Amino acid sequence: MKKNLLYAIIVVIAGACSAKKTGETTSKGEEVSEPVESKVAPEVYFILPQNGDTVSSPVKVTMGVKGMEVEPAGQVNEGKGHHHIIVDGTFIKKGEIVPADSTHIHYGKGQTEVEIELSPGNHTLTMQFADGVHASYGESMSSTISIVVADE
Repeated sequence: MKKNLLYAIIVVIAGACSAKKTGETTSKGEEVSEPVESKVAPEVYFILPQNGDTVSSPVKVTMGVKGMEVEPAGQVNEGKGHHHIIVDGTFIKKGEIVPADSTHIHYGKGQTEVEIELSPGNHTLTMQFADGVHASYGESMSSTISIVVADE
């Protein structure tokens, strides 16, 4: 009896360790139809510009996100949200609404690529991810870079 129980436990553990992603096949040639849950820690990041870049205005900004999905503002859906750029400011505390003003720019249509007019000089850009009603996901879902806008 103990041998059978031990064998069953080993089979379950071995099966769990060999889980595959949707679309892959098992050793028996069967297609996997259930996705394996991702353990990716959610984060936002700047694709362009990069920290320390010298750029011209308008500044082309390309925003990235891992572990969450971009969607337009409106409804609150778990694991989804949209980007905001804060010019020369810092992240918004978790749960607080991102203000809408000249330094807190909302991308509620789900944009991931934008252009921002900035004056020449040193600036910081903080990307803040927030839910469908603009409630911030907090510091862990923000990213700040420093850039220099060249005088033309």
